[in-house]
Amino acid sequence: MRIDKVESFQIQWSPEDMPGTRSAYVRIHADDGLTGIGEASPMEGGRASLDMIANDIAPALIGADPLDHAVLQDKLLHRLMKLGPDGALTGALAAIDIALWDLKGKSLATPVYKLLGGAWRTAIPFYASIGGNGRRTVDEVCRVVEQRLRDNPAAIKIRMDGDRTTPDRDISGDIEKVRAVRRLVGDSFPLAFDANNGFSYGGAVRLGRVLEELNYQWFEEPLQHYHVRELGALAQKLDITVSAGEQTYTTAGIADLINAGVRMVQPDIVKMGGITGLMRCAALCEAHGVELVPHQTQPVVGHLANMHVCAAQAQATKPCEFNDPSARRHAIFANPPRPVDGLFHLPNVPGIGVDLLEAEVTRLRV
Repeated sequence: MRIDKVESFQIQWSPEDMPGTRSAYVRIHADDGLTGIGEASPMEGGRASLDMIANDIAPALIGADPLDHAVLQDKLLHRLMKLGPDGALTGALAAIDIALWDLKGKSLATPVYKLLGGAWRTAIPFYASIGGNGRRTVDEVCRVVEQRLRDNPAAIKIRMDGDRTTPDRDISGDIEKVRAVRRLVGDSFPLAFDANNGFSYGGAVRLGRVLEELNYQWFEEPLQHYHVRELGALAQKLDITVSAGEQTYTTAGIADLINAGVRMVQPDIVKMGGITGLMRCAALCEAHGVELVPHQTQPVVGHLANMHVCAAQAQATKPCEFNDPSARRHAIFANPPRPVDGLFHLPNVPGIGVDLLEAEVTRLRV
């Protein structure tokens, strides 16, 4: 089996979508007729990653053995390093890697989680990841939390999604919101808070103390991601678990966070290394006694790939992330994953377990 064609494309889910809200996919065709689907980081519609795939990566893959996915990834990362090892390049390689794992599973008639060594669990709980709360009132935040509770999540994460150039913009308002959510869900329901890089060190200490008082489980990305030393210092100062890593794109970068003192890391499968990269992170975290709780907001391809890795992870401590639901982003898939009674069930079919509706791909493809 050899790689015959590499196809990269955006999907525009509705006519009013701006280019930056599209999704970025890659499909790899083998010479025996099998295909694998992958997804790139959606930042700005994934355009930079798709450009790298079309012009720099695809030509190097034609004729290669798709089962050599780890070798191919490392060769391409080092060959293209000067395009920038963090960001668009790693997003592009993540899409390629997921597609190659999907293709590998189909060629061996085996689910990906079996190829990763087997699943510790195939019914996977999730936490509801609720974005956009920085611009909402307290009452609006509570209303959207009530809506998401209907999905029976195992936990809820409040994301602020604010402007990271204005740190500590409304700490008092943030405190009011986290208190209101705690009152709404009760004392024991698991909660987390994602600052989206929105605080100074002092502001993060102030809010972190309130989160501790309210029994929130983790405090995600309180500082700018490039302040690695300060993130580690904050993690050691606060009792609440401080997490980071959504914007860390290599295992070396994850090692830097761990060495700084961060004890929960959250790399994203469509941003760093795909399935191969996330499995390497799992081994690194297990060796250092650090929690791996992957970030993941893409509802189908990225979500399924992430769940295969999490299913194979022996020491999973938190539910999988499930972003704000958007059924419109199911449009091109015959069998998108949906939770049932608070659980996602991994498909026991070859590959990652999703099929494309070709007519819908043609209709929505850019």
